[in-house]
Amino acid sequence: MQKQIFMSVRICASRNESRQNHSTEKESRANRWKWGTTTAGALLGLGSFLIFDTQRKKAALAESKKEPVPLHLFPQYTRDDVKKHKSPSDRIWVTYAGEVFDITDFVDLHPGGNRILLAAGGALEPFWALYGVHKSEHVIELLQEYKVGVLSPDDKEPPRDLSDPYSGDPSRHPVLKINSQKPFNAEPPPEMLTENFITPNVLFFKRNHLPVPNINPDKYELVVERPPGAKWAKPLKLSLKDLKTKFPRHEVTVTLQCAGNRRSEMNAIKPVKGLDWGAAAISTAHWGGVWLRDVLSDAGYSEDLPNVRHVQFEGLDQDITGTKYGASISFKRAMSKDCEVLLAYEMNGEELPKDHGFPLRVIVPGVVGARNVKWLGRIIVSEEESSSHWQQNDYKGFSPSVDWDTVDFSTSPAIQDLPVQSAITEPRPGATITPDHDGKVTIKGYAWSGGGREIVRVDVSLDGGKTWKVADLTGEETKGPTWAWKLWKLEATIPDEQKELTIICKAVDSSYNVQPDTVAPIWNLRGVLNNAWHHISVTVDKDEH
Repeated sequence: MQKQIFMSVRICASRNESRQNHSTEKESRANRWKWGTTTAGALLGLGSFLIFDTQRKKAALAESKKEPVPLHLFPQYTRDDVKKHKSPSDRIWVTYAGEVFDITDFVDLHPGGNRILLAAGGALEPFWALYGVHKSEHVIELLQEYKVGVLSPDDKEPPRDLSDPYSGDPSRHPVLKINSQKPFNAEPPPEMLTENFITPNVLFFKRNHLPVPNINPDKYELVVERPPGAKWAKPLKLSLKDLKTKFPRHEVTVTLQCAGNRRSEMNAIKPVKGLDWGAAAISTAHWGGVWLRDVLSDAGYSEDLPNVRHVQFEGLDQDITGTKYGASISFKRAMSKDCEVLLAYEMNGEELPKDHGFPLRVIVPGVVGARNVKWLGRIIVSEEESSSHWQQNDYKGFSPSVDWDTVDFSTSPAIQDLPVQSAITEPRPGATITPDHDGKVTIKGYAWSGGGREIVRVDVSLDGGKTWKVADLTGEETKGPTWAWKLWKLEATIPDEQKELTIICKAVDSSYNVQPDTVAPIWNLRGVLNNAWHHISVTVDKDEH
């Protein structure tokens, strides 16, 4: 034990020497990093730092001629110990392959800025799985220079509680901001949301209403029911193999948005009932599967049938009473070639993740996320809407004057198409931003509109709405309706005397729908459909210029 304590002291002393070296080289290394940053490195660039520092570290190690400390002599820490080290004041620790590393000293110099703090107090593996540039031999080797300990072999995951209906839920990426644990609902950091046009599966926002069901794909069956007395239609039972072999495969790029996206801004006006979503309850993916209309046609349905108005979807997720999630869309939309409603079994080229509806879900382009039923079990063609709570008594909008004493859900139609929307993802609210040498800053965000309407313009103001600039848009070219968002970016010059900025964005779609300027007039008791101008305030730091 005394020898282990001695070795711990020796390790800490060595690290203190290293910290002093970092301070003396800080300015020159910062300049090297500015031109050497790669896109992947900036996305969690521990690898960038370590690669740039390779020669110095090797030289220092050769000069010291110290033997590596044996693994068994390093202090042991639990994951809870590591979680306590998330800030510079407490030191910033991360884990990798069962070892613990202190990365505090280069956070300020890191080319990705504070983005590296997303891994603070946790494991590097989930981030390196996203950004493979870090998985090089040099990075792994040099990471050892920052080792302060190892994870205790006794620190194991707690056993699964079989009495908990949520115990079978899948693991999630640690970067997600959790809005509720059971059921699981979470969104990615806004700045990561718009790094790519297509959202990686692990970062795609999670919206669950009930426990995630555990479905055996080999025994899975989709049931398509016929209306009572409709002898012209036939009931169908389709396996996953049937869906993949009997019908043509199609792919469509679709943005999904939760009705409660940006609800936190409504909460700031007056409390509402619902999860406190920020501006990242929206994501985009390539979805692969079969057209819903092909399946319905195979069951005997055609577009011109009388007295058929709705298509109901029932999920296989259920609560302890057996109540299942359900929703519906119009029969006209379901059968339309232009609406491209998909029964999806793939997401971004992979089988659907459990959180996103494995093995089959509905993708209804341009429509609120609540109608895109996951873990699809039954399709019912009917004269009536779904009787589900989520169709009848939720996901509806009301006047600001309606409260919980006067609300009558039967008086309001279920939300389907969503209104035009946009938000700022970089910088984050309250951030301190530093203009480049030309006095410019970069503002980024997303814009989207429901019903297949394309975003044609995003206006950005850096002075609280007094003047406006038009942002640059990026996205996929489409010949028909546009189901996916546009990402936007603006590079703007900041006046020398400006110390505070109020940044605003607003989008315009192809029908010239424009976002409302304030939240209060569209406030509603459920906090849905917030699409007011997005405002953030930031501080400008020009000390370096």
